[in-house]
Amino acid sequence: MNEAAVIAETAVPEINPLYLLRWEAPQQAYVMLYPEGVVKLNETAAAILRLCDGARSAAQIAAELSRGYSGADVSTRVYQFLETSHAKGWIRLKP
Repeated sequence: MNEAAVIAETAVPEINPLYLLRWEAPQQAYVMLYPEGVVKLNETAAAILRLCDGARSAAQIAAELSRGYSGADVSTRVYQFLETSHAKGWIRLKP
């Protein structure tokens, strides 16, 4: 496994085109599909990945999620998840 890179606040993550994030009604969950398989995501992971649209920075994603949790600072967890997602190849960072 690749070592996780530190995600900068200004980094703009997007879903890697080799992966597809979609809602699976039978599983009642978002999944990440890729040629070798599928990963069922928990609610928090899906919420973060759904915001990785190539338009928002990591700081904007963290701020938006914080608003959804009554203003609680969730930035550390968001950055950790983005780092892990980047290491797994689920997301890439726009230049």
